[in-house]
Amino acid sequence: MTQKAFKYRFYPTSEQETLLKMTMGCARLVYNRALAARTEAWYERQERSDVTLMGQIITQVDAFTNTPFAGNPAAVCVLPTPQDEGWMQNVAQEMNLSETAFLVKQDDGFNLRWFTPTVEVPLCGHATLASAHVLWSEGHLLPDEVALFYTKSGVLIAKLQGEWIELDFPVNHSQAAIAPPELKAALGVAYKSVFQNSLGYLVELESEELVRQVQPNFQLLKTLSIGDVIVTSTANSDSEYDFVSRFFAPGLGINEDPVTGAAHCCLAAFWRDRLHKNEFLAYQASSRGGVVKVYYDGGDRVFLSGQAVTVLRGELFTAST
Repeated sequence: MTQKAFKYRFYPTSEQETLLKMTMGCARLVYNRALAARTEAWYERQERSDVTLMGQIITQVDAFTNTPFAGNPAAVCVLPTPQDEGWMQNVAQEMNLSETAFLVKQDDGFNLRWFTPTVEVPLCGHATLASAHVLWSEGHLLPDEVALFYTKSGVLIAKLQGEWIELDFPVNHSQAAIAPPELKAALGVAYKSVFQNSLGYLVELESEELVRQVQPNFQLLKTLSIGDVIVTSTANSDSEYDFVSRFFAPGLGINEDPVTGAAHCCLAAFWRDRLHKNEFLAYQASSRGGVVKVYYDGGDRVFLSGQAVTVLRGELFTAST
């Protein structure tokens, strides 16, 4: 038996047709109003004078390493214009890295400032290395140009030398100190000697193994008048490195800094006096680890060299306050 296909067509009454037209008209009106509101909001957003950093590039770089996810990560912002301190601190807190660097172009160099998630700091080696890496890798400087930074620690210079970046930093000398008993309790290890510099305590331990094994009590460290500590020792005899170190800085909002250029400005003079040499290959033995080449001839400047790799680039959709 052959089945027949039937087609049905709806013929609305005049009342139904009127109602249908009204419904479609209301929907079209709602859509048009929503579209108009969104368009108006877009134009208002473009015209707002306080939205100055839409699309501001921010780059995350791992410094003192040539391997992603090692070394010390830093965020770098090359700003078109200076921004207020509160906004920069908020960005650093949002990034939640040990340091976020902010650069503004000047005639012959860049103004450079560094922020931890909680405070601004006067000197930071790894974020300076990361900043120099960004300037060369993103075309702000030609490879043969010197990076000149104006900072709260004076003028700093970076040079690209093959795959390494050399930083010219001020030396930071240490003086023998009598440490409070709480320092030994906070570190949980016996130490060989204790010194003090503008960064904090410099504590010499007996061996590389002890440096690697230290597990500080950070809450106790925070209670000390000086709560930031470098621990260091000579490297093992079969190691390629001359000395190892770690840096704990709960006072700066960083329990342990993965790799610290500023600490090596202290360590350069300290180990030159003991190892009687000017050139060192150093390893900071944090969980991420990092390698620092150090040159110090006994003068006022320390030359630190490291490598860097870009791991992340994004945009900041925010404005200064």
